[in-house]
Amino acid sequence: MVTIKDIAKATGVSPSTVSRVIADNSRISEETKAKVRKAMEDLGYFPNMTARNLAVKSTKTIGVILPSSADKSLQNPFFSEILRGIGSVTHKLQYSMMLSSGQTEEEIYAEVQRIVLGSYVDGIILLYSRLNDRVTQFLVEKGFPFVIVGKPQELNDRITYVDNDNIQAGEDITSHLIETGHNRIAFIGGAKDLVVTIDRMQGYTNALKKADIPILEEYLIHTEFLKSGGKEAVEKILRLPERPDAVVVSDDLISIGVIGMLEESGLSVPEDISLVSFNNAYLSEIIHPALTTIDIQIYKLGVESAKAIIEKKIGIDDPKRIIIPHYIIYRDSVKRNS
Repeated sequence: MVTIKDIAKATGVSPSTVSRVIADNSRISEETKAKVRKAMEDLGYFPNMTARNLAVKSTKTIGVILPSSADKSLQNPFFSEILRGIGSVTHKLQYSMMLSSGQTEEEIYAEVQRIVLGSYVDGIILLYSRLNDRVTQFLVEKGFPFVIVGKPQELNDRITYVDNDNIQAGEDITSHLIETGHNRIAFIGGAKDLVVTIDRMQGYTNALKKADIPILEEYLIHTEFLKSGGKEAVEKILRLPERPDAVVVSDDLISIGVIGMLEESGLSVPEDISLVSFNNAYLSEIIHPALTTIDIQIYKLGVESAKAIIEKKIGIDDPKRIIIPHYIIYRDSVKRNS
């Protein structure tokens, strides 16, 4: 069985230095860390992380909380991409990732209580921001390290979060529709209590106001961030007395459902209805027509949230507001009206 002493002998450093490398001590040079880690890999040495973690009162694990059950959330490519970004950081820094969810808000709250009070993780990344969220309130009250992907409803000065400027993004993409000659523009968003939905809809209404286009209540539709949610939204649109000539959809997966349902109803994008979306998930480029969408740099949202929570774990606890830039990807789902 390979021991720390064997690694020390193979690399010419002391056993205590090997132990510090395993603990990722900042006083050890990157050159020495690389040398020791290579020897560990070559010799097949795996440190007893449970014992080490107990000694330093650390789990080396980050909890990641989904906004709904895993079977729903993971249908949306947004979450697989953001987890890829988080994982790129946790893997590099030798942290593990614990993924948690629940069927209801109550179940999610109970799960977060369990992993926090049971000391299962060093910190938490919330992959959502919701109005009056009990989970956020609980984490603030406990003083437990956490980061939100999204904008907190309140306590902005006390909470570190990573987000896009979703108000500006909503205005930018709606303005594109207006500039291409559309003036009957509907909005399809997620749940009304999600801050991302609220902000993107605010940007949509800002653009309409600037263009003196009436904001019609019947043009504001809310559904789930799922393909099936897009189909339900189209059913509502088709019942309207005056059909919109364009739709702003707040998520690419909903957009796929919208396009499919429109086709079933004998309508096509963009010939009959133009459509724009958000996220630039990989599906947006491969469907027909390819989506004009806001690229929110999902992978980078994950990377920055992971860096932020690990900074909190090592004592850099000043609240941060990290805004990831967005930009429009112009594709085939918008028709230029004369």
